[in-house]
Amino acid sequence: MTERELTERDDTEAPLAPPSLTVCRLEPSLWKVQRGVRLAMLLDTPRAYGSTFVREVAFPDELWVERMKDSAGWLAFEVDQPVGAVTLYHAPDQPEGEAHLVAMWVASHARGRGVADRLVETLLDHARQTGLRRVTLDVADDNSRAIGFYERAGFTRTGRTGELPHQPQVREFEMEYLLRDLAAGSG
Repeated sequence: MTERELTERDDTEAPLAPPSLTVCRLEPSLWKVQRGVRLAMLLDTPRAYGSTFVREVAFPDELWVERMKDSAGWLAFEVDQPVGAVTLYHAPDQPEGEAHLVAMWVASHARGRGVADRLVETLLDHARQTGLRRVTLDVADDNSRAIGFYERAGFTRTGRTGELPHQPQVREFEMEYLLRDLAAGSG
């Protein structure tokens, strides 16, 4: 695609991902890469996550590996450089058939190029294949770029609100993506 074609694209369309972009499922052998990406995201956008860099930089190596067992995560790479991540997590208090989209991040130099689209598409495909009916996420109400992205991806507001535990001044609201009709149990 030429530069002119890129600038003439409708902003409501998903950006085209770079041809060198790959998305891979997290596995224990990638724990060091995941640690680096997680710490980068906590430094880059600390108001977007329910944890802090100071807390997680102190985690022992074993905890990084252990955390991968409780969720399904993906990393986006351009060639061999990690440029994004997303995780699907089922919280212990969450109903069966539902999970949270958490730890979504794209490196600042890779934003607006389709990385987030590929990560969320991969996560939602996995959620469908595993029989989930609903994926939720929380987003800060002042993060207009993320809100716009999630709305374009098909997420809608549920009406539930809250705040970050470590930054109570940051208000969040919940969004959901319905994979199957909740009333009928299918879709």
